Order: sequence, then structure tokens, then C-alpha cells
Amino acid sequence: MGIAEDIILIIIFGLCAGFVAHKLKIPLILGYIVVGIFIGPHSGIIETEIHHIEVLAEIGVALLLFSIGLDLSFKELKEVKYIALIGTPIQLFLTILYGFGIGYFLNLSWIPSIIIGAVISLSSTMIVFKTLMQRGLMGTLSSKVMIGILIVQDLAAIPMMIIIPKLKNLNQGLEVLGFTLFKATFFLLFIVFIGTKIIPKILKVIAKLNSRELFLLTITALGLGVGYITYQFGLSFAFGAFIAGLVLNESDYSHQALSDIIPLRDIFVLIFFTSIGMLFNPAFVLKNLNTVVLLFVLVIAGKFIIFMVISKAFGYFNIVPIAVSLGLSQIGEFSFVLASTGLKENLIDKELYSTILATSVLTMFVSPFLSMLTTPLYSFKRRRQKIENIMVDNLPKKGLKKHIVIAGGGRIGLNVANVLYHLGFTFIVIEYDHRRFELIKELGYPVIYGDASQEFVLDAAEVKNSKLLVITTPVITITRRIIEIVTTLDNKLHIIARSESTEIMEELYKLNVYTIVQPEFEASLEMIRQSLLHLNTPATTIHKYVDDIRHRKYAALYRNETNPFPNLPNLKNISYMLDLNWIEISSRSSIIDKSIRELEIRSKTGVSIVGVYRKNIFFPNPGPEFVFQAKDYLAIIGQNESRNKFEELISIRD
Repeated sequence: MGIAEDIILIIIFGLCAGFVAHKLKIPLILGYIVVGIFIGPHSGIIETEIHHIEVLAEIGVALLLFSIGLDLSFKELKEVKYIALIGTPIQLFLTILYGFGIGYFLNLSWIPSIIIGAVISLSSTMIVFKTLMQRGLMGTLSSKVMIGILIVQDLAAIPMMIIIPKLKNLNQGLEVLGFTLFKATFFLLFIVFIGTKIIPKILKVIAKLNSRELFLLTITALGLGVGYITYQFGLSFAFGAFIAGLVLNESDYSHQALSDIIPLRDIFVLIFFTSIGMLFNPAFVLKNLNTVVLLFVLVIAGKFIIFMVISKAFGYFNIVPIAVSLGLSQIGEFSFVLASTGLKENLIDKELYSTILATSVLTMFVSPFLSMLTTPLYSFKRRRQKIENIMVDNLPKKGLKKHIVIAGGGRIGLNVANVLYHLGFTFIVIEYDHRRFELIKELGYPVIYGDASQEFVLDAAEVKNSKLLVITTPVITITRRIIEIVTTLDNKLHIIARSESTEIMEELYKLNVYTIVQPEFEASLEMIRQSLLHLNTPATTIHKYVDDIRHRKYAALYRNETNPFPNLPNLKNISYMLDLNWIEISSRSSIIDKSIRELEIRSKTGVSIVGVYRKNIFFPNPGPEFVFQAKDYLAIIGQNESRNKFEELISIRD
């Protein structure tokens, strides 16, 4: 069956490998690489031709780069624009120079040395994305820095793919290279023109047909078609596919295209990484073990140091430099294109190509495990430091006691701080993003610059003397670490934590977190509430349904008989049923000019009136002689049934 048989084997064995990797809780990409080595032509288990695998790898990387181009979001650069737009070019230059030095050390000529530098300068967008998602780290400052750098690296790969094939002609002058760059520039302008003028019209026509299959086929055909045209132009097929993704990214239909292409992207990932594993030759690695291991160590160590220096030079401290250095230390997908191009153009020999390929696979494989070392290394670094410089600003003169500690000064943490400030509560914010720290300091709020997952930072926030801890970070590993520290200091402290999924909620409840908030779930409740309000649904009915949904969501977590706090869900359920509600008295209501005693509100309805707001004056806990007036706003507490009775009472007309 030829190449069709190879695709069938890749998908079947990739499925098995993905299942095992999922059970082991490691990125599926690692499973694809391992199974690729297992079924590859070099293992002897399954007979297949290396040429077929190389073709599959080229197709896989082209489709993968197409999906990456389609998914690139330049909005991600906004918050980390300086390190992304300035730091990344510096990193690329230093890494290429470093790679050139490695080539010189290995007694290679200048062209292979340049190719080594270009290959190792790029990191793997897909592996980093998958690792961040697997560990629940998307949205952290470290992840934003990494994604910003990756975006610029991917863009920088474009001129690399153009220049490398023409390196052998430099001895004839720069005319050939200049013509190639001109041709590539003309092609880019042509594709941009097509992408802005013609492709949107094509997509509009297809979209009107309301056929998802045709839309998906159109998107895929555009990606492959542009890649093929690029190839006919004498440029890289993968280069064209990537450009097609970038062009489609800017269209009005990019979101729909991305949502449709995501399932296919996972197939592209499977084909590419399994194919790369199949090209991995264990016998070659064993024969050249010293060279491969040396190059592997030099790449990991060199990129680690370069990214560490760049991160610190652009003002990132604490855990960010370590996370970025470990997370981006691998060799990326574009590197396969560069190495393959170098081999086809006879710029490097088969042995060097195999060495680069083996090193790339090894760096990709160890990358997720290196990323897991971030927290332990950072903790070790903190323990080794004898002097800790903790910046604390705007502390209240009376000190910190019975205060609220807010771990995380992002958007959610800052919103919490704003409300607490205006209500007069004493609080302190812990934030390790220096920019956010400066913002909070300018607002005049008490703030500590540091990592809340470190014990000495929590000590500086006087967490022992606090009455509440609010953890706003979405990263479960950081939340878990904070809870572990706080539990050893004060296991009675109430903790409010943020959760991104039901699974994380269950884990946090096992850690005795008092209250857990799931932002997406709460947002859905608010959307339900707003929708029902627009549909003129009575307030009591809205509260009844919303409370019931919330009750079922959170109460379900307490079904485990080993729950150490068996009464906690019941207490929370009661609090949901006793939500404070504000009700306005209509000008035609029968309770106007009547007192609380006269109406016998408590005995007839079961509702307690805890406050009345009248003409900008608030009357807390009104007594039995309090007389109601039109346009009064009543703050009531009671169960759903009681609120319904009270609603009927005040709506009676004379």
C-alpha cells in the first residue's frame, strides 16, 4: 500500500501511544515520538521506506505550521512586547552565534555551523503549548512571555527558510540571495493581496452555503494550495503553508477556520511527531553517542543560559526566568524544515542531518520533564539565598492584623482590592509581576513584591494574623503550594480559591479550602440571570433557579463520605437560600404608610427586613414601628418560599 499504509500505521499506533501517555499524565506528543521510534524503519519491527516517512514528515510539518500560523495571536505580544519584539531577536542572534561556535568546535565549515545555529535558535511552539495546557499554566506571566517569544521566533523562521538554501551561492556574490529575497517578498505581497482581496470573498461565498464540510475543505485547500504555489516558486512548501495560515488569521473568518481546523491540527501533530520519531535512528545514536549527547547537553545548557540572561535583562525575576529557560530549551518544528532544506541543498551531509534530528528529538522528549523542574529549582534557589529583598509598600500605620491577604494582583485580585479598599477593610496584595506591583503601589494599596508560594513572602504578609486568604491565581500548582504552607502556619484560616475546572475544585476541597469560585461557572450564572431579567422573569424566580443550579454544582463535591466537614455543604446551601435581595416598593403597593408591626411581615411571610434605602439614606435593621413609603428599597433575607410570599404581599393593589 506504500505511503497509505504508513499513514494507517501512524494513526493506529499513535492512538495507542496517546492513550498510554494520557494514562501516565504526560503530553501526548511524547507518546507519538516514542511509538514513532518503535514502528520506524530503523527498528526493523515494521517494514517501510524512509523516503515515505520523510514525505509524511514534510506534509505533517507543513500542515502543522499552517495551523500554527492560523492560531498566532499578535494580541499576546501586548503585555510582553518588549521582551518579545526586542529580546527575541537578540536571543536569536546569540543562539545562532552560539550554534556557530558549536559547529566550529565540531570542526565543521561555516555553512553547516550557521545551519546548526539557525536550527537550535528556534523552540517548539506545539510542545510548549501542549506542556503549558497539560500543567494548567496557561495565563501565567511565564506562559505569556514564552508565547510572545515563540510568536516572534515563528516569524523569524520565514527569512531563515529563504536564506539557508542560498548560502552555497554566497561565494558567487549576493545577487542570487538578493533575487531570492526579492522573489520571496514579491510572493508575500502577492499572497497578502490575495488574502485580503480574494480569499475573504471566497470564504464568504462558502460560508453562505452553511456547509461545515465545504468550509473545512476550503480552508485546508487554501493552506495546501498556497504551499504548493510557494514550492513551484522555488521556496519551501512549509513556508507557504505557514504564510497561508498567517493570511487567513487576519480574515473575518479566522475564528471559524481555527475552530474547524483544531481537530485536524491534532492529526497534523500526530503525523509530524510520529514521523519524526520514525526517522530517529537508535543505531546511529548508539554509534555516535558521544557526539549526540554532547550536542544535546550544549543545546539545553546554552539555550537555558541565553533565555535566563534575556529574561532578567528585560526585568523579569523570581520564577519567570527559570520557567522560560526550561520551557524553551528544546529545538522546534521549524528546525526540521531548516535541516531538511540544508540536506536537500547539500549544505550538510546525511550524518550531520541525522545528528541534528536525533538531538532535536531528544530535546523535544525531555522538554516537558525539564519544565516540571521549574518549581523545585525555584524553591531550591530561594532556600539557598541568605538574604531576601522583599519590597513592601503602603503598609497601614497600625500594621497588619485581622486583615485580608490577596495572593495575586491580576485583574481579579485588583478588583477584590478595589472593593475592600472602598469598604474600609484592611488588606495586603502579594504580586510577583513587577509591572503589576508598580501599578498596585501607585494606587496606594498595601502590596508585597514576591511569590506567594514562598513561605517567607507569606510571613511578610502576616498571614498568621490574617482572617482571610484570597488566592486568585488560576494555576493549581501555585494554589496547592500556597495552601500547603498556610495550613502548616494556621490550619483554621479561611481560604477562598479560584478553580478552572470541576476536577481542580474537588482537589481543592480535599485540601480543606473554605470557598472555591469557578469563574466560568459563575459567569454562566450571571448570563442566565441577565437573560431572565430581559425576559421579565420575576426576581424571586431568577434567584430560585440560580441558587438551585449553584447548590447542585457545589454540593455535588461533598458526596464523598470521607469528607472531614460533613456539615459544611449544608451550611453553604442554607447561605445560598438566604441570599440578600433588594426589592423596590411600587407606588401602588398596599403596604405604603403601614408599619412592619401592622403588616406582621415576619409571621406571615417568614422574611426578615434587614435594611431600607430611602432617598439616599440607609436605615439598617428597621424596628417594628418603621413605616414604608413608595420607592423604598427593602433589603430582605429569607428562603425562596418566604421571598415568594413577601413578593405577593407587596404586589397587592388597593
